[in-house]
Amino acid sequence: MNSFAANILLAACWAALTGSAAPGALATGFALGFAVLWLLRPLTGGDGRYFRRVYCWLRLIVMFHYELLVSSLTVAWDVLTPRHRARPAIIDLPLDVTTDAGILLVTNLISLTPGTLSLDVSEDRKTLRVHAMFADDPVRIRRQLKTGMERWVKEAVE
Repeated sequence: MNSFAANILLAACWAALTGSAAPGALATGFALGFAVLWLLRPLTGGDGRYFRRVYCWLRLIVMFHYELLVSSLTVAWDVLTPRHRARPAIIDLPLDVTTDAGILLVTNLISLTPGTLSLDVSEDRKTLRVHAMFADDPVRIRRQLKTGMERWVKEAVE
């Protein structure tokens, strides 16, 4: 049985023991099951990929929400103040993610972030065309997307 299935089973056992199948009880059971599996890893001979993957997904979620908050405040500030700082541009972003799921997730996360919009993926799936609202320095925008969103997605998906 893989670690994820074992974690789901432990969460279900926790829900059965507590008598509650509420989302909070299931989340608590999942977290406790994760901790138990992590502690038993030396005994079960687990390689740790599951635990690394869960960490990467949690980091992706947290960092995306941080980027969402910062970019929302930046766009709101630009809209509400009399001096507009927006210098829109279209930027070509070379992609390091190779899987369909990775490309889909990168493009959607970029589009969900205020101030950026994914426009197109090239036929060879190696370049993403992005519209950025604040593109005074396209090299900086490209570097932020590569070291931020794309790297987080690549670590979580691939």
